[in-house]
Amino acid sequence: MERKAPPSRSGKGLFASLMLFAVTMVIVAALGVAGYVFYLLARLPKVDRLADYKPPIVSQVYGDDGSLVGEFYLERRIVVPVDKMPRKLIQAFVAAEDSNFYSHKGIDYFGILRAAIKNVISMRKKEGASTITQQVTKSMLLTPEKKFSRKIKEAILAKRMEEKLSKDEILYLYLNQIYLGGGAYGVQAAAETYFGKNVDELNLAEMAMLAGLPKAPNAYSPIKHLDKARERQSYVLERMVREGYITPAESEHAKKTVISIHPMKKVNNDQSAYFLEHLRIQLEAKYGEERLYKGGLKIYTTMNAEMQRAAYESVRNGLKAVDKRQGFRGPSRYLKQEEVEAFCAKVEEGIDSPVLKTGETYQGVVVGFNTDKGEAVVRVGDRRGILSRRNMAWAGRLAMISSYGKPEKGNRALTLGSVIEVSVVSPEINKEGAHFALDQVPEVQAALVALDPRSGGIKAMVGGYDFKKSQFNRAIQAKRNGGSAFKPIIYAAALDKGLTPATVIEDAEVEYPDGAGGTWKPKNYDGLFRGPVTMREALTHSINIVSVKIMEQIGASYAAEYAKKLGFVSQIPSNLALALGAASVSPLELTSAYAVFANKGVVQPTFVITKVTDNDGIVQEEPAPQAPVPTIAPETAYVITNLMQSVVSSGTGQRASILGRPVAGKTGTTNDSKDAWFVGYIPQLVTGVWVGYDQERSLGAGGSGGQAAAPIWAEFMQKAVLSLPVEDFEAPENVSFVLINPRTGKLAREGTPGAVMECFIKGTEPTSYDGDSATARVPVPEY
Repeated sequence: MERKAPPSRSGKGLFASLMLFAVTMVIVAALGVAGYVFYLLARLPKVDRLADYKPPIVSQVYGDDGSLVGEFYLERRIVVPVDKMPRKLIQAFVAAEDSNFYSHKGIDYFGILRAAIKNVISMRKKEGASTITQQVTKSMLLTPEKKFSRKIKEAILAKRMEEKLSKDEILYLYLNQIYLGGGAYGVQAAAETYFGKNVDELNLAEMAMLAGLPKAPNAYSPIKHLDKARERQSYVLERMVREGYITPAESEHAKKTVISIHPMKKVNNDQSAYFLEHLRIQLEAKYGEERLYKGGLKIYTTMNAEMQRAAYESVRNGLKAVDKRQGFRGPSRYLKQEEVEAFCAKVEEGIDSPVLKTGETYQGVVVGFNTDKGEAVVRVGDRRGILSRRNMAWAGRLAMISSYGKPEKGNRALTLGSVIEVSVVSPEINKEGAHFALDQVPEVQAALVALDPRSGGIKAMVGGYDFKKSQFNRAIQAKRNGGSAFKPIIYAAALDKGLTPATVIEDAEVEYPDGAGGTWKPKNYDGLFRGPVTMREALTHSINIVSVKIMEQIGASYAAEYAKKLGFVSQIPSNLALALGAASVSPLELTSAYAVFANKGVVQPTFVITKVTDNDGIVQEEPAPQAPVPTIAPETAYVITNLMQSVVSSGTGQRASILGRPVAGKTGTTNDSKDAWFVGYIPQLVTGVWVGYDQERSLGAGGSGGQAAAPIWAEFMQKAVLSLPVEDFEAPENVSFVLINPRTGKLAREGTPGAVMECFIKGTEPTSYDGDSATARVPVPEY
């Protein structure tokens, strides 16, 4: 029998070597993994700090009545303790996001296995397995990088977090930190954003809808996609039934509950933008960005929310009226047919409401014509509506061309693809049937500022037509010639020099050296000369020549210094042209000067902040009321006010008389109607309005202060005074009233035809009657 050869010694040695190598590699790999894990552990953030973690909180701004008027934040979050949240809301999130939350220790191994099986069966990633704890870890302790190392870190930190924090503490972080769409972080902000409620006011249907949002906040937004949100809500309710949190009957009832979407009104809306930006600059300078945007400051201000809304609406309406008087400028662009869909999709993205808002302006595209009715079919985003001939009548008769492209001549036509502005007359139903009116974004700008003369608090401020397009705050930053609106300052200075409302001055042609070898001939706005007129008549009808003669008599340097006493910080030139408002001042400066007249000669510095507290209610600042600074005599303030009441009752400011209560004010129009002003007041409120182009040019027809600025002032004040009692301007003891002849400025006897009562600072009354040898005229230079 043949013997088998023994195994080769060399074969055994090779096998042993391979085994040794394999074991060595396993050990090296294990040591490598262990080393890597230890490396990660050493670099992981500390979980302990989450126990005292304070999420970034919105800083809130309040108006003078305590109502919320603005917010500053990077993430809109309002923190709510877990014990203030409805239990079913917490259960809804747990059921939808992490059903084993109360049993696992940070990582749900069964959940991972379940998700893996489902993903393999569906051949795609259908379900994730991150626990609520892991989601908190990911959002608060780690960067959003998509690496395997981050998943390891996430798992380790989740385990650590479960060891350090209670389940309620983890839920506190999660439910206050999570992004739920619509700019809302946390459940309280989301409840406000979608339903206009506090979190403890939500019903089960609303809770389930919120709990469905973390998976895809935009896709399941109740505002944008209510049907999809309903589907996700149904899933959450079914999960709650399966977990035993609610009964099937409760689930069915919630599914049938009507969801009423009431998005919280945005407080940082267009109407308050300029006021809030003025406030932000001050706060950021004092508290820094970190505290302002994340620290939950409570800022109490002088803003009156109703007045601010009225200011915004009045400026918008007034500017549209001024702009439309200049005519239709034509479509802003002409789209090709293949460009329409993409353009409308972009417009739709910017619409934040289920239906178009009545009165709001949107960009639309002309997509058809009903030529027999003279109508254009306009598409706004995904919605369609009609633009009737009647609703574009202000633009004149526009041709309607049923082809795409720019018309060959001019802009007096609408073609298919024309991009136009339209305002909503009546909204659509199921995205059809809206009625539009042709609109146009004004090129002209305006500013309005309203303040309480007794405190200096700014009640409303608008610095332009659209803050999103121009953050330049014209109420504060624009410096424009005041025109005739500056004349009351000159007249007040004249009163303190001994002139009176009855002083008679000749309105006749005059000329002065211009300093360049030529002459300057001031002209009246209407080109007429009236002969002898009193100072009252001159201010009432804004007679330029008389103002220049007054300036010459009292001295330009004196007038310039007088203006500075009233609070002007801009440079005030000391020349005769100052009589016609040749000083570049801001609307706030000019309005503040008028406030001195309204406040009986006392300057009150303007301000917007009344108090600031931190999130715990500890006062950070509370400016004490500043001591009043008497600047001019109360009798001077009263007499100039009385003179400006004539401007309103019978002069260039008659539009202001619509208030039906005592009002004083003055119009202003600069050369070539480049600037239009109206500044006016009642005892409790002073408001200034400026209208003009940023790049100076004429406002054209209807561009005077009485036609362009006064209507804005009147519309605003009609709304602003509704909450203010009727008050008259109170005459000081040192003011007297006597009967005079307004043609001569002398005393008049009872029964004299045309005689009127005139007010004087005591001691400056006329001393003679018509026909007496003595004269009551204050001498003026002969020309």
